[in-house]
Amino acid sequence: MAAAAQLLRGAARAPPALSAASRRWLGSAPPGVPAVRGGRRWALAAAGALGGLGLGLWRRRASMAAAEEEEEEEMRRRFMAPPVSGLRELRRRRRELGSRMELLIMETQAEVCRALSALDPGASFAVDTWERKEGGGGISCVLQDGEVFEKAGVNVSVVFGQLSEEAARQMRSRGKALKATEDGKLPFCAMGVSSVIHPKNPHVPTMHFNYRYFEIEEADGTKQWWFGGGTDLTPTYLNEEDAVHFHKTLKEVCDKHDLKLYPKYKKWCDDYFHIKHRGERRGIGGIFFDDVDSPSKEEVFQFVQSCAKAVVPSYVPIVKKHCHDSYTPEEKLGFILTLSMVEILFLFDVCYLKKARSTSDNKRVFLLYFRSLCRYVEFNLVYDRGTKFGLLTPGSRIESILMSLPLTARWEYMNTPPESSKEAEILEVLRNPKDWVH
Repeated sequence: MAAAAQLLRGAARAPPALSAASRRWLGSAPPGVPAVRGGRRWALAAAGALGGLGLGLWRRRASMAAAEEEEEEEMRRRFMAPPVSGLRELRRRRRELGSRMELLIMETQAEVCRALSALDPGASFAVDTWERKEGGGGISCVLQDGEVFEKAGVNVSVVFGQLSEEAARQMRSRGKALKATEDGKLPFCAMGVSSVIHPKNPHVPTMHFNYRYFEIEEADGTKQWWFGGGTDLTPTYLNEEDAVHFHKTLKEVCDKHDLKLYPKYKKWCDDYFHIKHRGERRGIGGIFFDDVDSPSKEEVFQFVQSCAKAVVPSYVPIVKKHCHDSYTPEEKLGFILTLSMVEILFLFDVCYLKKARSTSDNKRVFLLYFRSLCRYVEFNLVYDRGTKFGLLTPGSRIESILMSLPLTARWEYMNTPPESSKEAEILEVLRNPKDWVH
């Protein structure tokens, strides 16, 4: 447009210094341009053409901006809260794997929260966004005291900064050869979605899933990356149909990528969730993997994406099936396993005291933790890598890390299940993991 205006002004002045040839040229159109009378008319035509081009560019940019705003609004509706990195930043870096992973964990959080809300419509998720002064932040979504769920949390975190010495030491113990700078710094970025769902009905199992991506920049600029995660089930009472459905759903996902993955990650899950001081597993397992950096970044991402999409179909049908099952007060109390207060203090050096609550339906006082959930607390506080990493990372949000714990807990000394009881049945499976799909 500016060039066209300048051309127009020049034509209007028609300086007398122009040669006859020049004057003759101004009086006719250049080759290939439709003829117009006089230099001024041709200049106006040229300006109009350039103006049309500029208007076209403006319209195109306006259309692109409107499309971007519409896309961002759609993302806001899909998510529980705005992403940690910001919508515009994620759009700008949409081809980068870090951005794609952040979008995946945001979508997974929203999908699971909406599925759980549909099962427990009388309750709602409290959405809490938080920032980490060292870099990054997260979104915590927690539902408490619903009709179906006692407590359900689905958290997203995207954190970056300098890896602490304790966290680096923990990773090196797993075989990571991390080369820090001379001043000991290791820049890192970690992001993931993590969830623990505690139902009220003892016939509905507790479910956990976590999928994460980690990246560390070493002293020479080399970047190490890996994925980790998994999904597992912790029932209070064993239902073999539920166990088969859960494991078959995960196996189908794994088989789409590699037939070797399910048996490998199923065994890894049984081994990882082993409570060594009891000689038992936390639950009936699922899949678990960590430090996975092959065959390629894209292929592992696609696998993680498939696993995240399998969370709802693997668990929600089980909840629908049992959330209205009847149960006795004894089943509600469940089988409370042994653990003295001395052992608790020795293992974690923390004692949580909860007051008893009376329910309106039967006026019974409950201050307990089901057998399965008791094991859940012990594993998470003593062995879990994610809990350890969170507690060892400066600026971590403790409320989000310990979101996995239930509302109430109790350990009774030397409580042994009767032989051939339901409690003894699940205990046998915890001590000797089964193959649920063959």
